[in-house]
Amino acid sequence: MNKGKTIFAQIMSLINEYEFKKCVGRYKGDRHAIKFNCRDQFMVMSFAQFTDRAGLRDIETTLNLCGDLYRSGIKVMPRSTLAEANEKKDWRIYQDFAMTLVGEATALYKDEKLRIGLEEMIYAFDSSTIELCLKLCPWAEFHHGKGAFKMHTLLDLPARFPRLSCSRQARLTMPR
Repeated sequence: MNKGKTIFAQIMSLINEYEFKKCVGRYKGDRHAIKFNCRDQFMVMSFAQFTDRAGLRDIETTLNLCGDLYRSGIKVMPRSTLAEANEKKDWRIYQDFAMTLVGEATALYKDEKLRIGLEEMIYAFDSSTIELCLKLCPWAEFHHGKGAFKMHTLLDLPARFPRLSCSRQARLTMPR
């Protein structure tokens, strides 16, 4: 039986803890945290993203079914605690940290060439529709009683990442 780190723990060990703590400190994210701090929330939400969970109940069920989460660095919390953390913790912590990760990844890939061999700048424009619950977001009425918004992102293909911060790069617009 394997007694080493899980794959999730190995991936998360690549995260720069110092930079994450700087982002948390900038917005005083752990000011009132007792059992569930920003790092715990980041770990749970990263796990949810990696395992393609659809909601808090799904996240809670999956975490409860997974064995030996301690070795993965994840704390299992009830969905009410996770919901409260998602509601009250400042989202800018994670935005700033995402931009830190994008900067690190951009530096890693700066010298790689595109496989198609073009030297000039190439941009791709993504326009994704993100569905929302109309009961929670009545401002986001799309059509036929559904809620959504569009997120537009410009990607620099040679760098493989957005070039500017999310607040400057991605523009939220209401679909018509």
